[in-house]
Amino acid sequence: MEAKIDPAKNADQPRKFRVSPLNFATAGFFILAAYIFINGAKITGTPYEHWSGTITWIFILFGIVVSLLDIIFRNFFAETKKLWIVELSFITLVAIIFLIVK
Repeated sequence: MEAKIDPAKNADQPRKFRVSPLNFATAGFFILAAYIFINGAKITGTPYEHWSGTITWIFILFGIVVSLLDIIFRNFFAETKKLWIVELSFITLVAIIFLIVK
């Protein structure tokens, strides 16, 4: 017979925090959004006076979406090694698509 899992027992166990590549990407987007909010957006030395707030909100949105993707990947891949492989593959795929479109 299968042993039944008691949810009350699992609730008492401390949760293990696992670091993943999308955690770093999320942190990077939020840091970039804060930097642009404080210093303004500049490309080749020319400031975008009216677009800094919009660009800040775009990076905040990117950070939220990447954070949600990280949660989704964590639900599908329980092992940390597989999670790292899948997330690094996802980041590489997105970078390649970005460079092809650009």
